[in-house]
Amino acid sequence: MSTPENKTNGTPRIGVYVCHCGINIAAKVNVAECVEFARSLPYVTVAREYKFICSDPGQELIQQDIRDGKIDRVVVASCSPLMHEATFRKATLAGGQNPFFFQMANIREHVSWVTFDKEMATLKAKALIAGAVMRVARHKPLEKTRVPVNPDVLIVGGGIAGIHAALTIADSGKKVYLVEKEPTIGGHMAKFDKTFPTLDCAACILTPKMSAVRSHPNIILWSYSEVSQVDGYVGNFKVKVRRKPRYVDEELCVGCYECIEKCIFKKAKFEDEFNIGLSQRKPIYIPFPQATPLVALIDPETCTEFRTGKCKKTCVDACERKAIDFQQKEEIKEIDVGAIILATGFKIFDATRIPRYGYGKYPNVFTSLEIERLVNASGPTGGEVRLKDGGKPNSVGIIHCVGSRDINTNRYCSRLCCMASLKLAHLIKERTGAEVYNFYIDIRAAGKGYEEFYDKLLKEGVHFIRGRVAEVSDWTMTADEEGKLVIRAEDTLIGVVRRIPVDMVVLAVGLEPSADADNIRRMFNISCSYEGWFLERHPKLAPVSTFTDGISLAGACQGPKDIPDSVAQAGAAAAEALALIDKGFVELEPNTAFVQDEFCSGCCTCVALCPYSAISFSADNNRASVNGALCKGCGTCVAACPSGALQQNLFTDEQIFEEIRGVMNYV
Repeated sequence: MSTPENKTNGTPRIGVYVCHCGINIAAKVNVAECVEFARSLPYVTVAREYKFICSDPGQELIQQDIRDGKIDRVVVASCSPLMHEATFRKATLAGGQNPFFFQMANIREHVSWVTFDKEMATLKAKALIAGAVMRVARHKPLEKTRVPVNPDVLIVGGGIAGIHAALTIADSGKKVYLVEKEPTIGGHMAKFDKTFPTLDCAACILTPKMSAVRSHPNIILWSYSEVSQVDGYVGNFKVKVRRKPRYVDEELCVGCYECIEKCIFKKAKFEDEFNIGLSQRKPIYIPFPQATPLVALIDPETCTEFRTGKCKKTCVDACERKAIDFQQKEEIKEIDVGAIILATGFKIFDATRIPRYGYGKYPNVFTSLEIERLVNASGPTGGEVRLKDGGKPNSVGIIHCVGSRDINTNRYCSRLCCMASLKLAHLIKERTGAEVYNFYIDIRAAGKGYEEFYDKLLKEGVHFIRGRVAEVSDWTMTADEEGKLVIRAEDTLIGVVRRIPVDMVVLAVGLEPSADADNIRRMFNISCSYEGWFLERHPKLAPVSTFTDGISLAGACQGPKDIPDSVAQAGAAAAEALALIDKGFVELEPNTAFVQDEFCSGCCTCVALCPYSAISFSADNNRASVNGALCKGCGTCVAACPSGALQQNLFTDEQIFEEIRGVMNYV
């Protein structure tokens, strides 16, 4: 990046600009008093106030003062640097000065929003302004560096969000690596029968997209694979992907099912993960008929050949293409990419954590995802809703908010459960004619066509009981309850506790972060919310970006959301990746650490502490050195260096001590 020639000669001339931020700051801080105080500080030649200094007229004030030669350094006292530091650096640059002759004093989040006494708030604001003035006087001209961007993209997770992002980027002519840990892409959506509120066939929407991924020339699909290591930085990530053995060659297998038919297990005996244990599979299997890739795989935990070595290998004999390979080993693939999109999805709440609802105790208590498989035409019952004994239910209770909006499990709303419950209520009533009872806290149908769908259910005669369910039991009090499951719940609309006997109970389980979310967070060096969802850079201005440049989020890994929102976010994440790649280069901030060779003792303390592997040690001269492209300016090494040899641009000892002196001496 090219910056203007250093116009700071001799004594600094500092401009201080104090923002009202509407009433965000001005309601607690006496802005005019702060401006008068700023005029009394050393080096200050201009001090102004403005309602919104981040607006175009506010920025023009700064630029014009620089052009007129009144100032050569800028202090803005307003909101947080996270919000507008980049804005004011650009304004400083537009005025003709090096953008790093700028310092921000956060008098909103650090003062007005957290200080109730107006006099104290004004005093604190003055202290921060004084510190910023003394600090910026010691700033030095810095320049950003440019590094080229690798045009390839890695997408982790092959649900609907990952699929949409992959196709969007691949259609633009870029190469995409799509990594999915399951044997097939499709995610949770592949298990659904219909989608709300239009009741479109989920497979009809999803399967063409899955096929498009498989056949796209710009997409390399690695299913049954996991990312094991990530190094590098924005534009130049180095990633290792662990490809687990299927024991079936993907290039040779055509998904003919002959090997599965000829497996010595004449009857399936092992729990089918795709059908959530509602059916069984053989040791060699294809997850479902529309699986992508349509390739069989062998489960070594259940296969006789792996367990005993005495299998007749009928599957091998049945495969004319010789695709089965019991000697297949795990592979590690190394790839270079410029951008990464995380679309790792979610897991459903474990209903056994609420034992009073009887899941795992009573056979006819199901989760909503299990019912999704029962109503699916390709599911274990061919789309018929059946009890565990094979009978048809005449009455069904659907309990909302299981694992959501509950201080004992998850406080947050899982967003999609209400509509998913209404959809299942419609499908169950359509398939069985049963009486359906929805037990809800509030119906949250805040989406396009959602309220109309709720009205449709009311007209269909579905019962809605507002109130929390206390328990599900088989304890009977009347003859009508014999052989039934009894739902005991408060009905807040009529002010009584009701007992509703039903044949089947459906628990509308909420969404939780995926089981490996914490490992993924650490591997990709991103943040999580306190619930465990991946954290975006800013909830409004950067909802798909993360605090690690070059890594974006898509879908329900960032928080509970339904299919349209996941697809929309996937498109936004794809746009972020394409913007980075099409630019061709990335500018790195100069707030990096550097080693003062004359003070380095060669102790290597910094090398092990650096979370970005940016520091190396040379045995030839017994000195450490910092790779500026890898350094993120976290300051860990600087704080830990016992000899003080490590310093950091924009955070040198001199600058920090001057800021402290300003805070303490001028108020």
